Amino acid sequence: MTIIPVSGGAFAAYEVVVGRGLLAQAGERIAPLARGRTVIVTDETVAAIHAAALTASLSAAGVKSEIVAVPAGEASKSFAELERVLDRLLEIGLDRKDVVVALGGGVVGDLAGLAAALYMRGVDFVQIPTTLLAQVDSSVGGKTAIDTPRGKNLVGAFHQPRLVLADIDVLATLPARQVKSGWAEVLKHGLICDAGFFDWLAGEGSAGAEGDPAALERAVIRSVEIKSAVVGEDEKEAGRRALLNLGHTFGHAVETEVGFDEDALAHGEAVALGCCMAFRYSAREGLCSAEDVARVEAVVAAAGLPTRLDQAGVFGADRLLALMAGDKKAEGGALTLILARGIGQAFVSKGMDADKVRAFLIEEGATA
Repeated sequence: MTIIPVSGGAFAAYEVVVGRGLLAQAGERIAPLARGRTVIVTDETVAAIHAAALTASLSAAGVKSEIVAVPAGEASKSFAELERVLDRLLEIGLDRKDVVVALGGGVVGDLAGLAAALYMRGVDFVQIPTTLLAQVDSSVGGKTAIDTPRGKNLVGAFHQPRLVLADIDVLATLPARQVKSGWAEVLKHGLICDAGFFDWLAGEGSAGAEGDPAALERAVIRSVEIKSAVVGEDEKEAGRRALLNLGHTFGHAVETEVGFDEDALAHGEAVALGCCMAFRYSAREGLCSAEDVARVEAVVAAAGLPTRLDQAGVFGADRLLALMAGDKKAEGGALTLILARGIGQAFVSKGMDADKVRAFLIEEGATA
């Protein structure tokens, strides 16, 4: 296994453990933090597959646990489910010395993390991500949030976990589409700052998109290394951390328009589409080459992910632009985009010309 430290001046250091068989070891790793009791927040699908193994591991380590299960899917990142989880924590009588454990994908991690941040003004929580997307992205860095009809992740808090356990074995239970969705976030890390990693992902490492455990483990480790370094420098996205949102401003707008319907468009698919759009916009502005754009599109498509807006549906340019203006990175209503000077050379571009972006969206197939 590999242990990757995450540390920064504003928060307590913690470890991300990446390896195989970690679910069986969860009890002994959580016991020193939990002081005898945990509440496991999970979703109904994950609970049926993994909850028994986790509770058995906790019990063997002398840790009592209770399960709070929410419906699977993005719709659970809501005020209603947040209130329900908090009410259950109160009903159980969780105190500040106890620990919330998030067992699931990004939805569960975001929801459980926000509940932990709010409950009694903050209790510890542990992330046990069960999707590739959560292992390489959302479980690390302390971002927690719910969605609203006005946009994705607009209500939340920064609340760092005490421990992250990324068990590669649990990825074997994922549907192929979820693996590919997570692979989009892996590709994103290479596109941001590591051209050599992207080269590996485009070649030998591409087996990870098909579920190869060895390739997945290497991809998770490198992705966590990249994200932990960025988070350590900039916990609250005041600067460099915004780079991790490559593809997200375009992608989140499209996700919002499809109503966060994962059957229509999974989060990773939206990120993949958004990354391709960010590179095409960069080329339109003369920032990167057409050759880089073509390579990004080819690698994304080879992984079975969308590259073009019309693969997600039909959208209005003005509506997408309005959603992008409401993105968390926007300042004073002015657009902020993560663009690229090449593969592995992403940068933050503030104060974007809205008319240019609208024209680009129309070129991409959005209606005027």
